[in-house]
Amino acid sequence: MEDEGFKRKLAAILSADVEGYSRLMGDDEEATVRTLTTYRTTIAGFIQQFRGRVVDSPGDNILADFISVVDAVNCAVEIQRDLAERNTELPYNRQMQFRIGINLGDVIEEDGRIYGDGVNIAARVESLSEAGGICISDRAYDQVENKLDFEYEYMGEKNVKNISKPVRLYRVHAKSYDSVPNLEKKLDLPDKPSIAVLPFDNMSGDSSQEFFSDGLTEQIITGISKIPGLFVIARNSTFTYKGKAVKVQQVAQELGVRYVLEGSVQKSGDRVRINAQLIDPPTGHHLWAESYDRVLEDIFAIQDDITIKLMEALHVKLLPKESFRHYEGRTEKINAYIKFLQGLEYFFRMTDADNIHASMCFGEAIAVDQNYSLSYAMLAYAHLNDVYHGWSKSPLESFEQAEKAAVKALSLDDSLDLPLIVLSQIYLFKRQHDKAIEYGERSVALNPNNSDSYALLALVLYFSGMPEEAISLLDKAFRLNPVAPFYYYHFLGHTHLSMEKYAEAIQAYKKALNLNPDFLFPHICLAACYIATGNEDEACKAAAEVMSINPKFSLDTFTLASPHKDLSHTEKLINLLRKAGLK
Repeated sequence: MEDEGFKRKLAAILSADVEGYSRLMGDDEEATVRTLTTYRTTIAGFIQQFRGRVVDSPGDNILADFISVVDAVNCAVEIQRDLAERNTELPYNRQMQFRIGINLGDVIEEDGRIYGDGVNIAARVESLSEAGGICISDRAYDQVENKLDFEYEYMGEKNVKNISKPVRLYRVHAKSYDSVPNLEKKLDLPDKPSIAVLPFDNMSGDSSQEFFSDGLTEQIITGISKIPGLFVIARNSTFTYKGKAVKVQQVAQELGVRYVLEGSVQKSGDRVRINAQLIDPPTGHHLWAESYDRVLEDIFAIQDDITIKLMEALHVKLLPKESFRHYEGRTEKINAYIKFLQGLEYFFRMTDADNIHASMCFGEAIAVDQNYSLSYAMLAYAHLNDVYHGWSKSPLESFEQAEKAAVKALSLDDSLDLPLIVLSQIYLFKRQHDKAIEYGERSVALNPNNSDSYALLALVLYFSGMPEEAISLLDKAFRLNPVAPFYYYHFLGHTHLSMEKYAEAIQAYKKALNLNPDFLFPHICLAACYIATGNEDEACKAAAEVMSINPKFSLDTFTLASPHKDLSHTEKLINLLRKAGLK
């Protein structure tokens, strides 16, 4: 055959096509062709970057081959990440999503083209992928399972056209494209006015002023979250849209809200100009809009006015006692406020070094205004972060600093919810479970829209032996924060683990690691789950990962960090970890 120009080779084959291509062409042929041309060029660039070769590209299809399956999967992940970002710039009905399938197989090559079952299976695998997703065959999975830090969801055996044997399929999950909200997922609207506050645009032309626009957005979210008559999406989710040209209709659909607030901030010297508009996404109409051009010291009055105007536009009635309690714990000293906003910018970056800077800024704000209770509250939260993220060299000392700052914040203003969250966690690790629950419930009552209150109270309930109640609270936390942080999934894994729902626990822990691969505790818990289900190989891998991240890990230390009310739960977990090879 080689004399006739044919040759055989083993190749990783990537097949891709557009989901809903006929609909897109029917709606607008020219726009579809323009988008397809741009996306095809982008895809070809990634294929070349990952040492692949475009074999064919008829219509909306693309066929490529690679020497390495690792290269093919990495390429697919980057393609989906890039296209997901590009789609945010298009109207929802014009967004173009590709399905990608990957297979490893023997192919015949002739004049640069490839043929055979290896190609056919790749095409069938692609047809079973979801829009914006990646699906791989079992032969491809065997090559990447232990080489790439992605999550692989087993889809079962599938009968595919013109292939004699069923093919085992896996769905690839990677943070780089899974973190984009699922456009197909529908969230039911709450039974009260619901709103998402998008990050206000920084119009100053100076990127160093970004902290001010972000901080103002955070303060508005915090202020309106205290109002029981509203449902307010958490900052973590709305800030995923920062810097992206998204339509309010898309935001409302993805986050499951009825209204969207957006705006801009321009700070120059001692003056600030703020534009804000409340939008009704289905119609695109402005329900309310306002411009403020004031001296910087008026920023507090502007925040109050935005909140009041929002309430009026949404017909939310405030009780007299609520009317002036939107921004508890704040300062009237502008220099302290600026330092506080700088601290927030560092705090939400969630790194070791940035958390140190955040603590310093909160401390400097307190130095300017020693009665700045909210700054004490955030300082307490920063110390708690040091413990939970493993950044602290002395967790006990960090707990003491957190407790001191939280108690001070409450002594200045007992209406704050953040110090209660911190104290709830401190009492948990002091093994004072009833008191931890009490403080956690108080934090939820004071701010019914704080998703972290629900998530951290769920952790308290888990350690207190109430996993079902914990899951109920986590459901609320995820709804308020649809693009949830990694530790929500970690807490969810705990609840399933305690109920011996190991498959669900493994899935949750893997999602946590997908968002934060170096977080130690999900690796520990995965080792327990795998050994409990008889999967010794995976248990050993998880245990090895634990020791790789923390060579000083010991079960004695882990026991101290597991404040179960019922000590038999800790003993059971320790026994599982010991069987997995941890000491």
